[in-house]
Amino acid sequence: MKIYTKTGDKGETSLISGKRISKADLQIESYGNVDELNSHVGMLADMLANDAHYNLLREIQDRLFIIGSILANDPEKPFAKLPEIIAQDVTDLENAMDNVNEYIPPMRAFILPGGHLSISQAHIARCVCRRAERGVIRLGEQFNEPLVVQYLNRLSDFLFTLARHLHHTLNVSEIAWKAREK
Repeated sequence: MKIYTKTGDKGETSLISGKRISKADLQIESYGNVDELNSHVGMLADMLANDAHYNLLREIQDRLFIIGSILANDPEKPFAKLPEIIAQDVTDLENAMDNVNEYIPPMRAFILPGGHLSISQAHIARCVCRRAERGVIRLGEQFNEPLVVQYLNRLSDFLFTLARHLHHTLNVSEIAWKAREK
């Protein structure tokens, strides 16, 4: 089977229903951002193969794939048998953050990304997650999926918390932002 189909050569792609829309459509951009996020989370998981968070990161990738399929659905002809994001998915991220917060000191300053490749990768994933969240919000009423927005919101918070936790477990000092003196 060939990977290339040439059906997108004129700037269109298909939704799950088969409906053709522009690759520049906000819907396509939104699930493209989620796909990019999934790749960044996968890279982070690869960097943390021996970390306690590895399995959670793989679960997050599964949830992001679900979100991508939700966003690739045709609101006019929705595909009925798609997996869903459930409230427990959001709660799982909250619980993971609560567990990690027990081991990290309180924040006393804004923190700059960096210090270790895995910490930087967690911050990159966090930033892409925020972009994905903004795209889903812009889709607005076209997709009434409040749990998707909640999940992406918690995920960006989790990725920030994970970056801070990595500073702690890797024994790497956080890089506090200091305003330039005038």
